[in-house]
This record gives sequence, structure tokens and C-alpha cells, in this order.
Amino acid sequence: MLHLDRPQAESACTVTLTATVDLVVRARARRSLRRRVVIGTLSVLVLVAIAVSLMVGQRFYPPGDVLAVIFGERVPGASFTVGRLRLPRAVLALLVGLSFGLGGVTFQTMLRNPLASPDLIGISAGASAAAAFAIVTFSLSGVAVEVFAVTAGLGVALLIYVLSYRGGVAGTRLILVGIAIAAMLDSAINWVLSRAGEWDLQQVLRWLTGSLNGVGWSDVVSVLCAVVVLGPLLLAQTRRLATMQLGDDAASALGVRLDVTRVLVIVSAVGLISFATAATGPIAFVAFLSGPIAARLVGPSGSLMIPAALVGALLVLVGDFTGQFLLGERYPVGIVTGVLGAPYLIYLIIRTNRAGGSL
Repeated sequence: MLHLDRPQAESACTVTLTATVDLVVRARARRSLRRRVVIGTLSVLVLVAIAVSLMVGQRFYPPGDVLAVIFGERVPGASFTVGRLRLPRAVLALLVGLSFGLGGVTFQTMLRNPLASPDLIGISAGASAAAAFAIVTFSLSGVAVEVFAVTAGLGVALLIYVLSYRGGVAGTRLILVGIAIAAMLDSAINWVLSRAGEWDLQQVLRWLTGSLNGVGWSDVVSVLCAVVVLGPLLLAQTRRLATMQLGDDAASALGVRLDVTRVLVIVSAVGLISFATAATGPIAFVAFLSGPIAARLVGPSGSLMIPAALVGALLVLVGDFTGQFLLGERYPVGIVTGVLGAPYLIYLIIRTNRAGGSL
């Protein structure tokens, strides 16, 4: 048996500790590099998707003409097609994608459940029901419909929070309450549709499918303001959200004010989702898919906020382009993302059930 004197033992421990620290440092460096590569790649893909959506359509415009229009020069044909039709559509697709992605991953992170998405727990349904009611009952349009949708989204989020609060907010309880509220709101939407006239019915159905058709710069302004104001508020809570994933007791012990953080995060996330929904309607499953896709790309560590926002933007941009030009017929973007999201939802429920877990 080998016996080491004290100096030799201390030297061996020092070498082992140094090797362990070096291993941890290298692992963190690899994860950080992977995160930067993923964010950089997603950013490039988003820019490529925007460029393609501006250049390609029933008529192709070269990059020079597109850049000239963006910088304010007048180009025959392109000034109208690119400047007034394609550019606001692409910018709005970018903004609502960022909003849905960031809002969705915030709920999933805070409640530690991939099913805790605003379009599954009733928040998007609340905004949709209010907008449908405003269009059919009061014959409203534009900003007035957006006000109804945003107010209803915030109100439904507050109702879900209050009904699920019992000495704290458990993720499973909030999800189940939200699903029940969403079912009631879907029934309310169907009732509103049954009372709609022919013209109102066309408007409501176009809005409920989630569509970027016919958007203009006036639709962009409100969503841009929401992203500029509420986006940084959510990103500033990244560390607190990461701490809350350790559990309420651990987060409280580490100094996180749970109720204050939850209220701030919920209001900011719901605001983003509601403004985006008010502008384009509920684009199905973008908020639901962005977080899990970002998690697969980034890996097991690090915040998903920025990657999920970029994934959301990419989903909306690619989904809209696909619906316009790649399917033979023209379909709203919400139908394309719905076709992508529904199978994943079924897969996630089956996987959770087989693992013996719960919602």
C-alpha cells in the first residue's frame, strides 16, 4: 500500500483540484461558444429570411433596388411593392415573432413546464375573444380592436393568476386553470362567430387564423413600442428567472422576491403577447415552439430568452413566406405554424406520459 507524507498529499490534492477547475472552465467556455454561435447563426438566418421576403414575390427585385427603397430613394415599381407592401409585412413578422418567442419562453421558464405557453393557457384566446367581440358587436377596427385585445389579454392573465394562487403559484395548477379558461373563451369566440354578419365574419376569421395580409406601418408602431419597452424589462429578469428554476424556497433564500418578480414578468410577457396578437391575430404555436427549439440548439445551460426570440422571428418569417409562395395556394401564416406545432404538442404529451410525468 502506498503511503504519502503530508506535503505529497497536499500536492496531489492541489493537482486534482486544478485539473477539476480547468475542466469546469473549459466546459463553460464550450457552452458559451456554442451559445454565441447559435445566436449568431439565428441572427444571420433571420436577416436572410427578411431579405428573401423583400426581394422575392410575384416579381423579383434585386438587392440594390431593395436597399435603395429602404434608404428612401424612389425606384419605379419597387417603391410601392417593397416600400409599402413587403417591408412593413417583414418588419411586423420580425416584431411579432420576437414577441411571441420571448413571451412564450418566459412563461415556460418561470413555470418550469414546456406546456406553459400563452397560446395554450388562454392568454392568446382572451385577446382573440375580445377582438372578435369588438369587430362583430361594435364594428370596430384598427387601433380600437388592438385596445380591446391587449386589455383582455392582461385581464385574462390576471384572472388565471388569481384563480391558481393558493399560498403561491404552482405551475401545474396555473396550466390547468389556463386550459379551462381557454376552453371557455373558445366557446365565447364560437358564439360571437355565430352572430356575425357576412362581412364581419370574413374579418374575424381572417384575424383569428393569424395573418400578415394587408398590414401597414400603422400596425407596426404599437408592436414596436411594446418590444422596445417590454422586451428589455423581461431580459433584465433573466437572472431571477434562472434562480426561480431552482424552486421557490431556494429562490427566496437567494434573495429573489417571488411575487414581485412574477407580477413584473407576467405583465411584461402578457403585454408582448397581447400587442402581437392584436396586430396579426394569434399565430398558432410560435410561442409554444420557440423555447423548446432554442433549448435544443443552445443546450442545457444558459438563458433561452434571446435564442427563443430569434427562433420565434424565424418561424414567423419562414412560415409567412411558405404560406404565400411555396404551397401552391396562399395561406395565412397561422395555418402554416399550426401545422408545424400540433404534431409537436402531441409528441410532447406522449413523451411526458411515457416518462411518468405530469403536465
